[in-house]
Amino acid sequence: MAATGNEAEALLADIKEEDEEEEEEEMEREIESGEGEEDEEAMGAENSEDEADDDDDTSEDERENEAEIQRLEEQLSINAFDYNCHVDLIKLLRQEGKLYRLRKARQKMSELFPLTEEIWLDWLKDEIGLTEGDVAEREKIYELFEKAIKDYICPDIWLEFAQYSIGGMGAAGGIDRVRAIFERALTAVGLHMTKGAALWEAFREFEIAILSTLQPPPGSVSSPEQQEQLNVQLERIHTLFRRQLAIPLMDMESTYTEYSDWTDEGIPAMVTQHYKKALQQLESHRPYEEALLMSEPPKLAEYQTYIEYEMKEGDPARVQIIFERALAENCLVPDLWAKYTIYLDRQLKIKELVLSCHERAVRNCPWTMGLWKSYLVALERHSAEHHIVSDVFEKALNAGFIQATDYVEIWQSYLDYLRRRVDFSKEGSRELEELRAAFTRALDYLKQDVEERFTESGDLSCTIMQVWARIEALHCKNMQKARELWDSIMTKGNAKYANMWLEYYNLERSYGDAAHCRKALHRAVQCTSDYPEHVCDVLLTFERVEGSLEDWDTAVQKTETRLNRVNEQRAKAAEKEAVLFQQEEDRFEQRRKAKAEKKVQKKGQKTNRTGDKRKAEDVDEDEWGEETEHKRHKGEENVQEEQMETESGSFRRRAAPQPTIGAPSIWKNQQSATETRNTTPRVPDDRNDSSSVFVSNLAFNLEDPEGKMRAAFGSCGTVVQVRPVFTPKGAFRGYCYVQFEDELVARDALKLDRHEVDGRPMFVSPCVDKSKNPDFKVFKYNTSMEKHKIFISGLPFSCTAEKLEELCKEHGPVKAVRLVTNRSGKPKGLAYVEFENEAQASQAVLKMDRTKLENHTLSVAISNPPSRKTEFTPALGGIMPRQFQGTRGKGRTQVSLLPRSLHRQNTPQVKAENGTSAKQQDGMSDGVQAENPETKPLTNEDFARMLLKK
Repeated sequence: MAATGNEAEALLADIKEEDEEEEEEEMEREIESGEGEEDEEAMGAENSEDEADDDDDTSEDERENEAEIQRLEEQLSINAFDYNCHVDLIKLLRQEGKLYRLRKARQKMSELFPLTEEIWLDWLKDEIGLTEGDVAEREKIYELFEKAIKDYICPDIWLEFAQYSIGGMGAAGGIDRVRAIFERALTAVGLHMTKGAALWEAFREFEIAILSTLQPPPGSVSSPEQQEQLNVQLERIHTLFRRQLAIPLMDMESTYTEYSDWTDEGIPAMVTQHYKKALQQLESHRPYEEALLMSEPPKLAEYQTYIEYEMKEGDPARVQIIFERALAENCLVPDLWAKYTIYLDRQLKIKELVLSCHERAVRNCPWTMGLWKSYLVALERHSAEHHIVSDVFEKALNAGFIQATDYVEIWQSYLDYLRRRVDFSKEGSRELEELRAAFTRALDYLKQDVEERFTESGDLSCTIMQVWARIEALHCKNMQKARELWDSIMTKGNAKYANMWLEYYNLERSYGDAAHCRKALHRAVQCTSDYPEHVCDVLLTFERVEGSLEDWDTAVQKTETRLNRVNEQRAKAAEKEAVLFQQEEDRFEQRRKAKAEKKVQKKGQKTNRTGDKRKAEDVDEDEWGEETEHKRHKGEENVQEEQMETESGSFRRRAAPQPTIGAPSIWKNQQSATETRNTTPRVPDDRNDSSSVFVSNLAFNLEDPEGKMRAAFGSCGTVVQVRPVFTPKGAFRGYCYVQFEDELVARDALKLDRHEVDGRPMFVSPCVDKSKNPDFKVFKYNTSMEKHKIFISGLPFSCTAEKLEELCKEHGPVKAVRLVTNRSGKPKGLAYVEFENEAQASQAVLKMDRTKLENHTLSVAISNPPSRKTEFTPALGGIMPRQFQGTRGKGRTQVSLLPRSLHRQNTPQVKAENGTSAKQQDGMSDGVQAENPETKPLTNEDFARMLLKK
């Protein structure tokens, strides 16, 4: 029940009493400051001169500020969407006290952007200070508050709104209006865990103040009517306490204590039960609230974690409030707005709430096409009027998207909306004419406005024209218009793609006639350049079903002619690719030989120095020993494979040194080199390959590799020894051997493959002697055509297997998806997708090739992996070249891998060096011995030189 007018005035007087006391104190301070100024005036001419200088400085500052204000206003006249310029202008105008221009600047900014809590509070305080208290002025302030609470859900603005409304209780219905505003505030932010309690307390204090006006004077007895009003007011306060205690809020223990002290009847058991339940909820939410308090703005990660938790809990009101809290600090994050709008669309489905959120989203992030698209769909879902949807679409076109494809998508969304409005049973309806006009306008807009800005329309596949053609064929039965549209599509550069011709063929097959189907397929055979075989198959299949013998002969002749020409073009391309490959090989060999000669020269200079020859020989011997050990192990990796080393952020190519003939024992050389480097000696005689693993892909700058390996494999079992491999200069080569106490531990160690060591995945494989197991392979790939699989390239690096599976399963059930990555686990933009049968894979190629995914154009083909290239590999004392594999199979550069020089029986005499034959320093490689003991066996470089001279 409302209080009387006199009671309201008394309550208002009590509330304003404190404000009047503060004003009196301020006036006294002003009087004192005025007396101080009079004393200063009496100080003389010197102070007057100082004041004049200060006035000059102040005038200069004012002129500079005015010039800056004019500059900002001019800049906004050019670009009204400059957010920072609006903020700077408002700040300067407020500083200079130019209230009229300040109000105008704020109004202009609020029309374009949502204002932050700080800007709204400053604006509201300034406007409240300017009002004189009449009803008309107060209503303007109320309208301003209503605008403020729509931009963001801010507890401080709601609290300011409620407190301001208390000052207007003198008007009729003033108390009811205050209560209505407080109730709205509690609905909006009453669940705010850190700031919601302030609103509850303010509301409760307001009701307690009204209660004091209803108390009877001392010594008097209340009338039945007064007692009823008193009981109603007491119940209001009890209800507020109970409602607040049932909500988890910070410092709710003090509220419970306050309620216990205030009530004479004691707290009901039900209230206590609800209070304890709210306390439990508070404890479960406390870690998330503490994380927000401890983190720095904008706290996006903490808010996202909090949102996930609330969505799992499933309380819509709490989910809404945490979203609003997050958006208040992250208003320019489109993904957060998108997640919020999706939740409201699918869960709450309240029209006012959903549409308001969508509107705020596009005002905060107008450059995000997805938010506009969702807004249009939401308007249609909630049956908004047509002119409202059209106005929103026009605003979207003027929002300034960042890529051409965004305009294509927003047009598609609007055209879909217009198509759903048409009743195609009525010929020539107004909605149908509007749809056709919209299609025409869309094509003109993309051709003119979008191409002028982005130099391309964004619709390379002419998706809008394809949809228009299908609508004309399916709904309007107008195949003539559909064919005109497809002619236009083909003239825009799409005639070379098989999938475009097959789309047109399917349209004719469904709604046209056989003559136009045949004509379309003949044109497709003539023009297609990406998959002519498939188009030829479709044409022959069509003639088998519907054609005459003459039609069949014509189709066979045309397809054979076309395929022969295609094969010739591919052969020329393969030949050109082979030449380029050979040129690259020659350049690489020249660089390798130059580096080897330079290395030989350095060794010769070092050998000539007195006392240094033996040391050089030892180091050289150790180097070959280490390299030979590395070669001995690496089953699937070749010793001569080009290695990429990272040096200061750039890549350097180096070829691993060639193994010499008759190399000494591996472990003895490693021990000798280790002692030479003065490092920790290894145990050479306890080597056991069956209980060892080979670890590679380690960082070259890895500190203490032995200690790191022991730490990495310590969980598997006892590590007997770690044998890292170093260069002659003591640099770590990036691989090592780890030996365990038995074979079982070594098998467990293989499970650590790809385990990260210092942020880099290490490769763990069995320790296998390649000379004893030449056929050992860890990886084996299928190199035959897999018709039930497709190969996709051009994928964005952010694409996941789940997302790709979702994209592909439209064309059939997906059995497996494999994303191709490099050794560090980073994606290469390639993938293999396996379907259940060939038909599904073929359909996926036709539908997905040349399509867009996150602005990346996909290339899709049937999986036909090439044979694995044979890298440079030691064999028979020589070097086997790589087998060239082109895009269409084996190239022409495949030759016999056995150098002709091996068949030669005579070799030139070798020169004796220091009275001994040079052959004593070199041995023959695996199983190949020189037939003439007086001749020098050929080295790896000799074999390579002979091979390249063929």
